[in-house]
Amino acid sequence: MKNSFKNLTFLEMKAKRDELNRKYMELRFQKVIGHMENPLIVRTIRRQIARLNTLIHQQETTSAKKK
Repeated sequence: MKNSFKNLTFLEMKAKRDELNRKYMELRFQKVIGHMENPLIVRTIRRQIARLNTLIHQQETTSAKKK
């Protein structure tokens, strides 16, 4: 799962990040309510979002250097 984001295009990465952010917010609400089945999912999603942010930032900086 860690390396599955590297083969995505820039727009796909942004879409995946938005999807994971929505899922993260839903899990946070479930945690507050108390209906969370597996609390470790929050950590894994947060880390996936961070990985995507890193890859997006890397692509943005490389495209800025090319200009």
